[in-house]
Amino acid sequence: MRKTPIFLALLLFVFTVLSACGSNSSSSDGSKSGASKSGESNGDTIDLTWYYPVNVGGEITKVIDGYAEEFNKEGIEVDGKKVTVTPVYSGNYDESMTKVQTAVKNGKAPDLAVLLSVDLFQLKDAILPLDDMIEKDPEAKKMMDDFFPGFMLNSQAEGKTWSVPFQRSTVLLYYNKDLFKKAGLDPEKAPENWDEVVEYGKKLSKDGQWGIELPATISGYWIYQALALQAGQGNLMSDDGKEVYFNSDAAKTALQYWVDLSKKHKVMPEGVLDWNTVPSDFIEGKTAMMLSTTGNLTNVKNNADFEFGVAYLPENERAATPTGGGNFYIFKDISEERQLASMEFIKWIADSERAAQWSIDTGYIATRQSSYETSALKEYTDSFPQALTAMKQLEKAHKEISVYEQGKIIKILSDAIQAVIGGSDVDETLEKAQKEADALLKPYK
Repeated sequence: MRKTPIFLALLLFVFTVLSACGSNSSSSDGSKSGASKSGESNGDTIDLTWYYPVNVGGEITKVIDGYAEEFNKEGIEVDGKKVTVTPVYSGNYDESMTKVQTAVKNGKAPDLAVLLSVDLFQLKDAILPLDDMIEKDPEAKKMMDDFFPGFMLNSQAEGKTWSVPFQRSTVLLYYNKDLFKKAGLDPEKAPENWDEVVEYGKKLSKDGQWGIELPATISGYWIYQALALQAGQGNLMSDDGKEVYFNSDAAKTALQYWVDLSKKHKVMPEGVLDWNTVPSDFIEGKTAMMLSTTGNLTNVKNNADFEFGVAYLPENERAATPTGGGNFYIFKDISEERQLASMEFIKWIADSERAAQWSIDTGYIATRQSSYETSALKEYTDSFPQALTAMKQLEKAHKEISVYEQGKIIKILSDAIQAVIGGSDVDETLEKAQKEADALLKPYK
């Protein structure tokens, strides 16, 4: 989504690496060693702290370090002071969220951070609503108007804009064209609905090779949400983040279909499949199809030794996918000067040309519509049209699950999914999950 984000050499760092220490210019708690967090700047420089969800080391940090170095040479100023940025590599998304929350609690909030777009309701008390800043800045307003509407679904709530899209994704169907040919299937035609997934899967499952794999760990709930969206006309939660609908007919239909792929139709391995293992299995030819994040596109492109395709997710009652990935947040417990400086950096890194190159380098969707008019992305998508599928699928995109008590609610849902995969009854398990979630969300109603 998402992610993951998450390019396996790139994205696995983003989605799955262990907790990381800060960069060598930051203290271990994520605060800057060279600037006060009370809003004071060092002389003529405003050095921003940017929390980014990845471990220290690896290819992605080279890209981020390159951005920081380039930006720091730009000489962009706020109130006559040069703005610079220092990345702090804070582990995966969950670890980054924990570190940011700890820093905020200790009065050492970062200036800005890339965290999951769905973290909004957990962060609301600590982040700055951006509308006033955007309204006063024509460049910022132009940028916000240029983002794909699908990416703004998780960026806005209660009539306010809380975050800026950065590394965003949808769920895609990946398929091995070589294995399709061997099975007598049209390599240019992916399954378009749930029934065809089963039909194709039966022709593709043989000799230790599976028809399809769906990961159930880490962001497995996101894959499940895609199925739930396809199974009905609603979503798994309310827009205000105060209700979930885990026991809806669509939710139950989606989970039963997931289990049936392995236990009834025998086109997918039984048991809980790991988020990291699934793309590896696809690249190694162990599964002919997989559902995974757009962010795996570069990974598959660079590592698969076969021709592959990507397609919209197969539909049921409707075609649908949730969006996923990370957004920029600016924190409110910093000076106005630092807030303005943070927006200057966001505008810089979200430039159309830069967003286009980020998409090429990582597999994430370029968040700005104008990026697809740049020569770099046009040339890339002409030679690799698979990169356009996720962008076009945004027309079918829906808001990713985002609620109060997000971490606890997602754990309830993830545990339910894995329990059913392990043999528990679908109806009973989701009814239990609904009751647990209702209890957690009751104080917010």
